[in-house]
Amino acid sequence: MLDDLNELKTFRAILTAGSLSGAARDLGISLQVASKRLAMLEQRAGVRLINRTTRSLSATEEGARLLLDVERGLDAFAAGEDRLINGRDEPVGTLRVSAPVSFGRRHVAPVLGALVARYPRLFVSLKLDDRLADLVGDGLDVAIRIGPMEDSSAMARKLADNHRILIASPAYLNVAGRPEAIEDLHQHQFLRYGESSAPWTLFGPGGTRQTVGVPARLRADNGDAVHDWAVSGLGIALKSELDVAEDIGCGRLERVLPEWNGGDTPVVALYPSGRNLPLKTRAFLDAAVSHLRYIRGSSSGR
Repeated sequence: MLDDLNELKTFRAILTAGSLSGAARDLGISLQVASKRLAMLEQRAGVRLINRTTRSLSATEEGARLLLDVERGLDAFAAGEDRLINGRDEPVGTLRVSAPVSFGRRHVAPVLGALVARYPRLFVSLKLDDRLADLVGDGLDVAIRIGPMEDSSAMARKLADNHRILIASPAYLNVAGRPEAIEDLHQHQFLRYGESSAPWTLFGPGGTRQTVGVPARLRADNGDAVHDWAVSGLGIALKSELDVAEDIGCGRLERVLPEWNGGDTPVVALYPSGRNLPLKTRAFLDAAVSHLRYIRGSSSGR
């Protein structure tokens, strides 16, 4: 049985530090003790857990899978110990989160930074990637997605309502004119995310639906680049209202044809199914909801 806490803690420390000597130093034990604990753990497991070279250490496939379970177990143990000894109930351990690049940088990273500042025993690993993350395969606690939920094997919580909206800078609109009807858009410059040349589908008053051809001289595979182009006055973009709420609130951007939008794209958090949601996950989700509610309110009245 893999039930020796010292062995499990040493295993985690070795992979965290990247060396036996670093783990021994962090744990306050000798190099010989750290090496013996790893050997005993591998003997109990019946497989090699760490690849050793003269230059580095790395987890084997079996070791990487075990590390995820070890970290979750040790985090739960530490939280229980803290409640018992100190009467506190606060997030501990490592919280692993994935989010789209632009949205994650603007909204997820600040929330996680504030949580770490508030809870001294909480650690964070944030992965920014526009591809859909694999909760189980990537060992994630939470994956943030924008749009309808498709992974039925995971639990989900909607963090905020959201739409894609047409935006441009006041400087651009002052020169090019402000569209008063959907038909006026063909006179304008467009900024596009991705390689697709498909028309934009827009939804208007009374459920009206219309497609708009949007040939673009400027396109990028990064949402922040499109955002910066819009702020610089280079054209009209279709962006998440949460991503541009602060810019609209302070006047750097302006909504174009405010009665039209690109459809519902809610911000959703996915997390592994389970009976008990870890406190670190719950704390993050609650903080994210509060942050996004504030961001949405920052553009109200404009």
